Amino acid sequence: MTGTPLPALPLGTTGMEISRLGFGSWAVSGSGWQFGWGPTDDAESIAAIRHAIDSGVNWIDTAAVYGLGHSEELVGKAVAPLPEGERPYLFTKAGLVWDPDNPTAAPRRIMRPDSVRREIEDSLRRLGVERIDLYQVHWPDTGESLEYVGEGNGPVSANATPLEEYWQVMADLKAEGKVRAIGLSNHSPEQLAAAERISHVDVVQPPFSAIRRSAADEIAWAHAHGTGVIVYSPLQSGLLTGAFSAERAATLPADDWRAVHSDFTTGLPANLRLVDALRPVAQRHGATVAEIALAWVLAWPGITGAIVGARKPGQVDGWIGAGSVRLDASDLAEIATAITTSGAGTGPARH
Repeated sequence: MTGTPLPALPLGTTGMEISRLGFGSWAVSGSGWQFGWGPTDDAESIAAIRHAIDSGVNWIDTAAVYGLGHSEELVGKAVAPLPEGERPYLFTKAGLVWDPDNPTAAPRRIMRPDSVRREIEDSLRRLGVERIDLYQVHWPDTGESLEYVGEGNGPVSANATPLEEYWQVMADLKAEGKVRAIGLSNHSPEQLAAAERISHVDVVQPPFSAIRRSAADEIAWAHAHGTGVIVYSPLQSGLLTGAFSAERAATLPADDWRAVHSDFTTGLPANLRLVDALRPVAQRHGATVAEIALAWVLAWPGITGAIVGARKPGQVDGWIGAGSVRLDASDLAEIATAITTSGAGTGPARH
């Protein structure tokens, strides 16, 4: 790696040791698709990725669906100039398939074996690599569209691929050497247990933040099974950075998915109350609100690392120090009280 090493932990039994913070490339994927974040500048996005690497981040999380392939292409361009020994680990996902003739339609959740094999070849090409370090199932297969970001499993069509079938395909890809490790994102403990009976679940990737805490059971399952855990949206898509406000939420562009999501509309007052309660903790630690929110996530037992996004290099500087923040018992108690009294989100306030 080119940067100063950040605090790191082994990623389950994969043999990879990852920095506690990883770069998430959903937000750099641009607009023009169902779950875009509004217009982005590709040069700035690449600069943000490289700045994260220079700052010690040693893994990047992306997905084929982000920007309908555009995010993977940007990640590939960002890491291509680096010597092979200095490149970060590359993690990507399959299972959300879009219609190229209707790019703004919601992608469908499809994990048919032929579809997965087509997806991995496309991802390898876009990333410019011969092997993917971690290949993940983005969502359980339902055969239906993903209508809302992070909104449960939804209806299941009769032609959905059973978990046992698609997890076997993932295990086969690992055995063939196309991927180093395999993982499941957005799967329940019951689904994780079913997959484990077929092949070890190397990594799980649930959503987890001080606002959205409902994946505690999945994290506990992974902790008990030697499975690595990388969580997504630990800053709740920008809400926990300390820079968000009601005024900003009201001016989100129409092509930013957050403009109509409950976290940024009906749930916004409670979420902002929690953010305000984190400010004194941040001040005591000489940290940003974002770093305190991330440190809270990283203190949760079983979590290996957290995925954090940035669209500009300067945004990386607002969270990069989180891995070194140590919250003591009184900090955690204060944050638990703030979570409870603010009314923000769902799930346990303390482990």
